[in-house]
Amino acid sequence: MRRHATISLALTLLSILVPQVARAHGVEGGDAAFIEQTTGLKIGPWLYLGAKHMVTGYDHLLFIAGVVFFLYHLRDIALYVTLFSIGHSLTLLFGVLGGIHLSPYLVDAVVGLSVVWKALDNLGAFRGVRGYDNRGAVFAFGLVHGFGLATKLQDFSISQDGLIGNIVSFNLGVEMGQFIALALILSAITVWRAAPSFARQATNANIVLMPLGFALTFYQLAGYFIIERGAS
Repeated sequence: MRRHATISLALTLLSILVPQVARAHGVEGGDAAFIEQTTGLKIGPWLYLGAKHMVTGYDHLLFIAGVVFFLYHLRDIALYVTLFSIGHSLTLLFGVLGGIHLSPYLVDAVVGLSVVWKALDNLGAFRGVRGYDNRGAVFAFGLVHGFGLATKLQDFSISQDGLIGNIVSFNLGVEMGQFIALALILSAITVWRAAPSFARQATNANIVLMPLGFALTFYQLAGYFIIERGAS
């Protein structure tokens, strides 16, 4: 009965989150117009864009939630979040400013796999594996997430006037958005941990994370083969 409930929850979340990721993960509407038309240093708007992109990037949020799910000490939370932040900051900045272009579909497919990995890690799938260090994996996936952020900006012709300052502002905005999201996630998990049923529900929650990550991966792979490869 519990297994059926877990599967039903996973399917429900899949139907809700995957279309949302498809819309939210790009930059559209007024934000896209701003990026295309703005010139000169605009710190405030670029901070806002970075924060908005992070708090609406459900794949990033799922990964962060997985990372802190079983971290109980502030020192550990700060360590893992810092590793993730350094990783995605490096590739975001170098990707945009250095002109490093990767397929956004393939990058986001690996981002989806990062969610799967974290769920498996939380469930203890890698215990006993010699040399395994999940801190290194968090940093490595942070690099991938940064390229995911970079590919969204590379779709646009960004003015060279104030480019460095604007991209740095965008990155700082991403960090601000991550801090806000992290505070909300930790608050919710802290309340949840007080429930007697947390241990059982925590296992189910991480089981649910896996199909969500796989769905994000398959969605992006379909985009790569149908849209990107199909157009070439």
